[in-house]
Amino acid sequence: MSSLHRGCRAAMPPSTWPERTSSTLSEAYYQPSLTAEYDEDSPGGDFDFFSNLVTKWEAAARLPGDPTRQVVVRSGVVLGRGGGAMGHMLLPFRLGLGGPIGSGHQFFPWIHIGDLAGILTHALEANHVHGVLNGVAPSSATNAEFAQTLGAALGRRAFIPLPSTVVQAVFGRERAIMLLEGQKVIPRRTLATGYQYSFPELGAALKEIVA
Repeated sequence: MSSLHRGCRAAMPPSTWPERTSSTLSEAYYQPSLTAEYDEDSPGGDFDFFSNLVTKWEAAARLPGDPTRQVVVRSGVVLGRGGGAMGHMLLPFRLGLGGPIGSGHQFFPWIHIGDLAGILTHALEANHVHGVLNGVAPSSATNAEFAQTLGAALGRRAFIPLPSTVVQAVFGRERAIMLLEGQKVIPRRTLATGYQYSFPELGAALKEIVA
């Protein structure tokens, strides 16, 4: 979990109240489902180790006292150059060995790193923003759709699936769940606050990253 914090005295007017923005994981908070759609008001955070961990992270980020304006950004898989999730995926996809993970039917909540930074900045600077924001792109995709789109961005075919048994062996059963089971997460409140995405569509985001 990462957090940004700006503090000032509670006696100041609401526009200058203390504020805190923290980031946790949307794919860990909401329960995996092939059919459910989750927004910021959806329940979660209490069904396995990682969901409980996210709940504890968010609780630890809270500051006492009513004057505190707090924003929690639940991020999806962050896509960017030079590391992170893309750092693990690019080589096999460049070699034409990429493909969906497991069945590929699971949803893959994602966000371009530029938009995650933009949402955090928006949360700090816009005084009307508070509560939970889903830091995911507004266009959802399944894991198979992500693999096809990344392959297209690289000019490679992406049809070789990574079996779930291999994922479990490499990452362990609990971590593998985050790759093999996904959620359709919608940034309904994020959009309602007025944030405008630079990369709302997966194709454009991946083309910018691999260019």
